[in-house]
Amino acid sequence: MADVIVIGSGPNGLVAANLLADAGWSVLVLEAQDEPGGAVRSDRGVHPEYVNDLFSSFYPLAAASPVLAGLKLHRDGLRWSHAPRVLAHPLLDGGCAVLARDRTETAAGLDRFAPGDGEAWLDLCHIWDRLGAGIVDALFSPFPPVRAGTVLAARFRGAGGLRLARSLVLPVRRLGEEEFAGEGGRLLLAGNALHADLAPEAAGSGGFGWLMSMLGQFHGFPVPVGGAGALTAALVRRLRRRGGSVRCGQRVTEVVVRRGRAVGVRTAGGDGFPARRAVLADVSAPSLYGALVAAEHLPGRLVDDLRRFQWDFATFKVDWALNGPVPWSSAAAASAGTVHLAEGVDELTRCASQIARGLIPDRPFLLFGQMTTADGSRSPRDTESAWAYTHVPHTVKGDAGAAGLTGGWDAAERERMADRIERQVERYAPGFRSRIRARRLLAPATLQSADANLFGGAINGGTAAMHQQLVFRPVPGTGRPETPVKGLYLASASAHPGGGVHGAPGANAARAALRSARVTSTVLSAAQRLSDRRGRPGETGCVRDGWP
Repeated sequence: MADVIVIGSGPNGLVAANLLADAGWSVLVLEAQDEPGGAVRSDRGVHPEYVNDLFSSFYPLAAASPVLAGLKLHRDGLRWSHAPRVLAHPLLDGGCAVLARDRTETAAGLDRFAPGDGEAWLDLCHIWDRLGAGIVDALFSPFPPVRAGTVLAARFRGAGGLRLARSLVLPVRRLGEEEFAGEGGRLLLAGNALHADLAPEAAGSGGFGWLMSMLGQFHGFPVPVGGAGALTAALVRRLRRRGGSVRCGQRVTEVVVRRGRAVGVRTAGGDGFPARRAVLADVSAPSLYGALVAAEHLPGRLVDDLRRFQWDFATFKVDWALNGPVPWSSAAAASAGTVHLAEGVDELTRCASQIARGLIPDRPFLLFGQMTTADGSRSPRDTESAWAYTHVPHTVKGDAGAAGLTGGWDAAERERMADRIERQVERYAPGFRSRIRARRLLAPATLQSADANLFGGAINGGTAAMHQQLVFRPVPGTGRPETPVKGLYLASASAHPGGGVHGAPGANAARAALRSARVTSTVLSAAQRLSDRRGRPGETGCVRDGWP
């Protein structure tokens, strides 16, 4: 019998498992897929000479995360690599907004869009100089972040107080208009906001766009050398060195609850795995509360609130093996690991509006990854391992384009959508399609089949909008990893602080389990001492070994 069962081997599950193993707990991780990693995996499935990341690729949040830093994964073989430039947003007129790791270089490029915009960018960087460390500490702390929040609040007042708070809750379109005269700075902020499902007009999208831009400015958008799977491999190696184990091909179908407490899990194969101390679930909130835990063990209000749980946008992704570099019209885009493709903030708004109305965008906003540019080990010299993804509605009402896409995503529709994506790339890189050696198409259902947490291709465990953050995540009144079932903890991106590869939801869940165990141990010790004084044997109520 293990002390703890962790359901799911995504980065959050593996971070939680490592922290519990560090505390001396015996840990068993059960993974439904045939390999660990969740949405942090890579393979050679597009072409045998090319490494492609199946899902996530660039990891600014991982670079900033104190959780991952504390694991010292370099000791288990993890190495990071950076592209020469962090991010580029080319335009059809040849202009290109570039985010470099040197703030003065970023600023100089923005000055070419409008004199003075470079100084405006440096002003935003100076705010991060004062607040960045506190924001990261608060972001990756359990909610509410009492200690980190107190420190951050004091610094916040000194950095502008209410005026700064106003800026951070602005829609990113308005923030860009207030801060920059030209298009370049506005594009950097707005494109980064759309890494989540935040339209340029959404409240709080300005703060998110600034956060992602500053992470890129100060930490870069690094990638694991050899592929995203190298990060997973390091986490698994570390866990096994500490005595933990990972078993793949074990799909958990039930969290077993007795007398209000999680005591283990059952799998699709009918096997039972008891847990002496806790069960941690690196699964989506709807999956945990809507399938794994029977409704009889949950408050009716929670079950009702889950009907209002909102997923982030669905995703369509294409992976490529290219026989040469991408032929960008703007040379500045060639050195960036991440490239944003949309003709200005207005086109970003247009695309987000189409998705909100249930339409598949006709000119989709693309996040484009040049992986060999970021890590030369990904493909042969003078070639490129690349990908692009875009968002689409979960429920498709129509096609804003002329291809008649319905959202059924059969083979023919997948091909037509991939062609649309490639035509969008061609606008900024004429001749791109002539360099395609092989491609792989990942529709929303394909992504979900490879990782059940990616429901309909939703990549952030639920919307990043303000109504489902902090105390509202995953439902109102929560915000913490504890669940209504004792000994059961939500350890996925559905919990605070949400999506991205940083390990915070897993770490928060692990720490909550450890804290509960310490409290329980203290109470039982006190009860035993009282019982000894009274001359009666104590009763611990522990689950018997050998369950089930």
